Amino acid sequence: MNSTYQAEPKSMKKLLLTAVLASALSACSDSNEPRGSLASNTDAPVLDALKAQGLTIHGPLDVPGGLDAFAASAGTQALAVYVMPDSGYALIGTLIDEAGNPVADEELRRIVSEPLEQGAWDSLEAAGWVGDGRPDAERIVYVFTDANCPFCNQLWTSARPWVEAGMVQLRHVMVGVIRADSAAKAAAILEAEDPEAALAFNEVHHSEGGIVPLETISDESNARLNANVELMRQLGFGGTPGLIAKSDDGSLKFQSGVPRGAALEELFGPL
Repeated sequence: MNSTYQAEPKSMKKLLLTAVLASALSACSDSNEPRGSLASNTDAPVLDALKAQGLTIHGPLDVPGGLDAFAASAGTQALAVYVMPDSGYALIGTLIDEAGNPVADEELRRIVSEPLEQGAWDSLEAAGWVGDGRPDAERIVYVFTDANCPFCNQLWTSARPWVEAGMVQLRHVMVGVIRADSAAKAAAILEAEDPEAALAFNEVHHSEGGIVPLETISDESNARLNANVELMRQLGFGGTPGLIAKSDDGSLKFQSGVPRGAALEELFGPL
């Protein structure tokens, strides 16, 4: 994957590392133990510190073991925050029972993941994208695409069997992040009389330089491209291509970089 910028500040990296290190947090409890009461430390100063580092606190998380727990998210990643009794410390990680089973996953999915994923899908549908394939295709896959990205070009080529069979429609959410003329090339595609044909021309002639960039980007295209880059960052992608598809159960799959082999079939379905 061609990474063009860092999607998360250093403080967020440190926070997510803490989440990994804290994942061994466990609770010794009887499987028949009633659920704990909802967290009471809603005004704990440590929660404000986490918010300052970029976390969103969605509300109390109902878990056993007597811990004050909160459902949180970093981008699209759901996290459980456990506030210590003195309210001055918190752990981020996975609470498990004596059998080693996570006890908060179902609640986290209900409170955090499902609403976030639906919001992400709605935002993608409203974004400045270019369709590639039949709009009534069985599967829709969104792709953050830079017109200068060689890996996006590889993906476009690899997807031809699915697209041409009418099984998949790729929706290219155009961004301009790789080179100085990337935004102008993206605008040339968005503003073309036939954007899908313009995108195809860029990909077919990618090795020759692709589409000719616009000399001037319209205010509308500039706004769309800026919004697409912001959405790309919000969804946790640090470069192109970044793919989002729906699983059979409705949950979202996120793929950074070019999927190949089994990973490609997992996203697009069997041919």
